[in-house]
Amino acid sequence: MSIHPWDAAQDDAEWQSWLARHDFGHLAANGPPAAPPLVRPTHVAYDEERREALLHLARPNPIWSAIEACPEVLLSVADDHVFVPGPWLADADVPPEYGVPTTFYAAVQLSCTAHVVDDPAAKAALLTRQLAHFQPEGGSAPVAADQEPYGRSLAGIRGLRLEVVGVRAKFEYANQRSERVRQRTVDALASRGVPRDAAARAHRVRRGA
Repeated sequence: MSIHPWDAAQDDAEWQSWLARHDFGHLAANGPPAAPPLVRPTHVAYDEERREALLHLARPNPIWSAIEACPEVLLSVADDHVFVPGPWLADADVPPEYGVPTTFYAAVQLSCTAHVVDDPAAKAALLTRQLAHFQPEGGSAPVAADQEPYGRSLAGIRGLRLEVVGVRAKFEYANQRSERVRQRTVDALASRGVPRDAAARAHRVRRGA
């Protein structure tokens, strides 16, 4: 992912706050030499304090062999993406039809060392932490290795702690363009109103329209 100075995260708080609200991404594992990389879409809970991401997958998932062969993995999360028509981005000295279309998006990529969790009690603890993130309102029975309704199901999954060792974050929202173009995109996103326009507009305003 190419990151320019103008679309890099302003600080750690920017990407951490965004990642806390965007918890579905793609886990990529290289596996052994000459093997094709494997990519698994998955929900994931990022723990800012511990600098780790938590997830679990079914035991038969083929990505486990790749992780065991090479525990250095990448978790990629991208969202708040919209198509931006060319005329929105045309500078003042050119016709609107000369503007070049682009995509606005936010993305965070976490380079991680993967730690597989197989101990039943540790898996239960991991799932409890995930539930606290995804279902803070409660409503589900406690997860415990020796209790119904989830105890026996733990054998069918494996947990995964992703220890974050590197972060790349990008907020591509025409940050380098003229004030006139930036304001035009703010106004156009407000009036178009297709899915994700409001989120993209919020990024544009937050980073300085």
